[in-house]
Amino acid sequence: MGKRKKSSRKPQGPKKREPLATVFPCLFCNHEKSVTVKLEKKVGVGQLSCKVCGQSFQTGINYLSAAVDVYSDWIDACDTVAKDAADQTGRDAASSYRDIDVSAQGRGGSETEQDRHAANNAIDEEEENY
Repeated sequence: MGKRKKSSRKPQGPKKREPLATVFPCLFCNHEKSVTVKLEKKVGVGQLSCKVCGQSFQTGINYLSAAVDVYSDWIDACDTVAKDAADQTGRDAASSYRDIDVSAQGRGGSETEQDRHAANNAIDEEEENY
Protein backbone atom coordinates (compact mmCIF):
# COMPACT_ATOMS: atom_id res chain seq x y z
CA MET A 1 0.00 0.00 0.00
CA GLY A 2 1.16 3.51 -0.76
CA LYS A 3 1.00 6.72 1.18
CA ARG A 4 -1.55 9.41 0.52
CA LYS A 5 -0.43 12.09 -1.79
CA LYS A 6 -0.12 15.48 -0.10
CA SER A 7 -1.49 18.48 -1.85
CA SER A 8 1.34 20.55 -3.18
CA ARG A 9 1.76 24.09 -1.99
CA LYS A 10 2.74 26.91 -4.22
CA PRO A 11 6.20 28.33 -3.48
CA GLN A 12 6.10 31.54 -1.55
CA GLY A 13 8.03 34.55 -2.68
CA PRO A 14 10.22 36.61 -0.39
CA LYS A 15 8.41 38.54 2.31
CA LYS A 16 7.99 42.21 1.57
CA ARG A 17 9.73 44.39 4.10
CA GLU A 18 8.07 47.50 5.41
CA PRO A 19 10.24 50.56 4.89
CA LEU A 20 11.67 52.16 8.01
CA ALA A 21 9.97 55.30 9.24
CA THR A 22 11.33 58.72 8.30
CA VAL A 23 8.73 60.73 10.25
CA PHE A 24 8.72 60.71 14.06
CA PRO A 25 7.08 62.48 17.04
CA CYS A 26 8.83 65.58 18.40
CA LEU A 27 10.34 65.44 21.88
CA PHE A 28 9.80 69.13 22.55
CA CYS A 29 6.32 69.93 21.20
CA ASN A 30 4.89 66.34 21.37
CA HIS A 31 3.31 66.53 17.91
CA GLU A 32 3.02 63.21 16.11
CA LYS A 33 4.63 62.90 12.68
CA SER A 34 6.17 66.36 12.83
CA VAL A 35 9.87 65.45 12.77
CA THR A 36 11.33 64.59 9.39
CA VAL A 37 14.77 63.13 8.79
CA LYS A 38 16.83 63.67 5.67
CA LEU A 39 19.97 61.66 5.03
CA GLU A 40 22.76 62.99 2.84
CA LYS A 41 24.93 59.90 2.56
CA LYS A 42 27.39 61.46 0.10
CA VAL A 43 28.13 64.26 2.55
CA GLY A 44 27.81 61.97 5.60
CA VAL A 45 25.25 64.11 7.43
CA GLY A 46 21.82 63.29 8.80
CA GLN A 47 19.48 66.24 9.37
CA LEU A 48 16.41 66.23 11.55
CA SER A 49 13.85 69.02 11.89
CA CYS A 50 10.43 69.56 13.43
CA LYS A 51 7.79 71.22 11.25
CA VAL A 52 5.87 72.60 14.24
CA CYS A 53 8.39 73.96 16.75
CA GLY A 54 11.41 74.32 14.47
CA GLN A 55 13.83 72.14 16.45
CA SER A 56 16.70 70.86 14.32
CA PHE A 57 19.60 68.47 14.79
CA GLN A 58 22.52 67.25 12.71
CA THR A 59 24.72 64.23 13.18
CA GLY A 60 27.30 62.29 11.27
CA ILE A 61 26.18 59.15 9.47
CA ASN A 62 27.73 56.33 7.49
CA TYR A 63 26.55 54.16 4.62
CA LEU A 64 24.63 51.84 6.99
CA SER A 65 22.74 54.60 8.83
CA ALA A 66 18.98 55.00 8.56
CA ALA A 67 16.56 57.74 9.60
CA VAL A 68 15.83 55.99 12.88
CA ASP A 69 19.56 56.18 13.73
CA VAL A 70 19.54 59.97 13.41
CA TYR A 71 16.39 60.14 15.54
CA SER A 72 17.93 57.93 18.24
CA ASP A 73 21.11 60.08 18.23
CA TRP A 74 18.86 63.12 18.79
CA ILE A 75 17.14 61.43 21.72
CA ASP A 76 20.52 60.52 23.23
CA ALA A 77 21.81 64.07 22.76
CA CYS A 78 18.69 65.52 24.43
CA ASP A 79 19.06 63.11 27.37
CA THR A 80 22.72 64.05 27.76
CA VAL A 81 21.93 67.78 27.75
CA ALA A 82 19.10 67.30 30.26
CA LYS A 83 21.32 65.23 32.55
CA ASP A 84 24.15 67.78 32.37
CA ALA A 85 21.70 70.59 33.13
CA ALA A 86 20.33 68.69 36.13
CA ASP A 87 23.85 68.00 37.40
CA GLN A 88 24.81 71.65 36.93
CA THR A 89 21.67 72.80 38.75
CA GLY A 90 22.44 70.39 41.59
CA ARG A 91 26.00 71.65 41.83
CA ASP A 92 24.84 75.27 41.81
CA ALA A 93 22.31 74.56 44.54
CA ALA A 94 24.87 72.67 46.64
CA SER A 95 27.48 75.38 46.25
CA SER A 96 24.96 78.10 47.10
CA TYR A 97 24.02 76.21 50.28
CA ARG A 98 27.70 75.91 51.14
CA ASP A 99 28.14 79.63 50.49
CA ILE A 100 25.24 80.38 52.79
CA ASP A 101 26.68 78.16 55.54
CA VAL A 102 30.15 79.67 55.19
CA SER A 103 28.82 83.22 55.17
CA ALA A 104 26.62 82.48 58.18
CA GLN A 105 29.62 81.14 60.06
CA GLY A 106 31.67 84.16 59.10
CA ARG A 107 29.00 86.61 60.19
CA GLY A 108 27.91 84.74 63.23
CA GLY A 109 31.38 83.96 64.59
CA SER A 110 31.33 86.81 67.09
CA GLU A 111 27.68 86.20 67.86
CA THR A 112 28.28 82.56 68.71
CA GLU A 113 31.14 83.53 71.03
CA GLN A 114 28.83 86.03 72.73
CA ASP A 115 26.10 83.40 72.92
CA ARG A 116 28.52 80.90 74.49
CA HIS A 117 29.70 83.49 77.01
CA ALA A 118 26.11 84.38 77.92
CA ALA A 119 25.18 80.70 78.23
CA ASN A 120 28.15 80.02 80.50
CA ASN A 121 27.18 82.98 82.70
CA ALA A 122 23.60 81.71 82.86
CA ILE A 123 24.81 78.26 83.91
CA ASP A 124 27.08 79.76 86.56
CA GLU A 125 24.19 81.84 87.95
CA GLU A 126 21.92 78.77 88.06
CA GLU A 127 24.55 76.78 89.95
CA GLU A 128 24.88 79.56 92.49
CA ASN A 129 21.10 79.61 93.04
CA TYR A 130 21.00 75.90 93.96
